[in-house]
Amino acid sequence: MGEYSLVEKEGHLTIITINRPDVMNALHAPAHAEFSAIFDDFVSDPDQWVAIITGAGDRAFSAGNDLKYQASGGDMSMRPASGFAGITARFDNPKPVIAAVNGVAMGGGFEIALACDLIIASENAIFALPEPRVGLAALAGGVHRLPRQIGMKRALGMMLTGRRVSAEEGEHLGFVNEVVPAGEALQGAKAWAEQILECAPLSVRASKEAAMQGMDAPSLEAAMAGRYEQVSLMQKSTDFIEGPLAFSEKRPPNWQGK
Repeated sequence: MGEYSLVEKEGHLTIITINRPDVMNALHAPAHAEFSAIFDDFVSDPDQWVAIITGAGDRAFSAGNDLKYQASGGDMSMRPASGFAGITARFDNPKPVIAAVNGVAMGGGFEIALACDLIIASENAIFALPEPRVGLAALAGGVHRLPRQIGMKRALGMMLTGRRVSAEEGEHLGFVNEVVPAGEALQGAKAWAEQILECAPLSVRASKEAAMQGMDAPSLEAAMAGRYEQVSLMQKSTDFIEGPLAFSEKRPPNWQGK
């Protein structure tokens, strides 16, 4: 348990909770540093294969930047290179991260969710990038990730107005994977995590890395011809043998993640 967070490990699953419900889980510089260390630990731990990030309470996933802290002259020097909540500028994590959005996800809070690989949202979740309404811009990845995930016109429709989008509309737009009943975002995210954990962890990482890095290739042919570190690790792993062997022996595979 950190000062601004809760971290639980259930087998190969890490559950990270933003624990500042009194300010709707808004984050300030000290919290960013704490979450950066948490994600450092998750990425480096060979026994942790999937992470879920959520918010404490039922009102908010995260209301974004703690503007009162910033306006009061709080120390802003602890903002880590890994970005907002230690994740928005973390481009070297091959492991899947799921956002369990249980209420408001606005500004930096929405940017945290967009930086995750899947978003599971409760039906009362609200998403927005309202920065222009307070003289700012969503520069922790929001203005770049949202167009890549839902297309430029739809993204600009949100970004230029700062309007609020429901979980249902988020699913329609394509940035939400599943909408679940209010209060069940974490359970829904765990169900997705369980499905991922049924798969070979190195295969999951290879798939994520190839898909992400392949988006930067100039053509489909170049993407398919690319060389990906996680693919190489997958092909050299014991799991690369275990998967076909378990299939041929009609038994569940015993993944080692190495």
